[in-house]
Amino acid sequence: MMPNQNNDLLQLRAEIALVAARMIAQDGADYGTARRKAARQVLGVDQPKPNMMPDDVQIEDEVRKYQALFGGAAHAERLLHLRETALAVMEALSDFNPYITGAVLNGTAGEHDDIHLQLFADSAKEVQIYLLNRNVNIDISETPHFKGGRHAPVETVSFPWMKEMVHAELYEYQDLRGALKPRADGRPQRLDAAGLRALIAAEAAQDQ
Repeated sequence: MMPNQNNDLLQLRAEIALVAARMIAQDGADYGTARRKAARQVLGVDQPKPNMMPDDVQIEDEVRKYQALFGGAAHAERLLHLRETALAVMEALSDFNPYITGAVLNGTAGEHDDIHLQLFADSAKEVQIYLLNRNVNIDISETPHFKGGRHAPVETVSFPWMKEMVHAELYEYQDLRGALKPRADGRPQRLDAAGLRALIAAEAAQDQ
């Protein structure tokens, strides 16, 4: 029998978020897959009620706690390496208004994570041509638009950079309008190169 009291729901969400976070940190599972598997493991059902499911912010908080508890210095070094690599890519792609997003930005990135960028350019072809002219091997796919399902998916270019994989979503320049609002929890959804550089410097100062 499923609990229906508010406290029981909060506890269930917290337990699902904790299990999902472990899958993300240890196995590199994406949030959607981890949430579904965790719910199945905790609740024993394939389609739980939506109000029993934790959102991405709650799961992300648990991933952050997990990395702080178990990641130690290795996680900090990995995160710094990914951020510095991302900064190098963003500087190379500066003509296309690059912004960083995802786990490398929010600090939960581990050994399984790649670098995720969003570029805001007049033409996706310009980005592809820029990379191909520099002998960068690219794969092209699609990613759901960050504004939601009412908008068409966007072309995504994936390529290796300094032995890390980069996935760059290619948006029209006008999509940048309104994209810089913070998340509901106050954290940035994306940062430009200057913002990432400042973040790296701020965290280095905290460690001293």
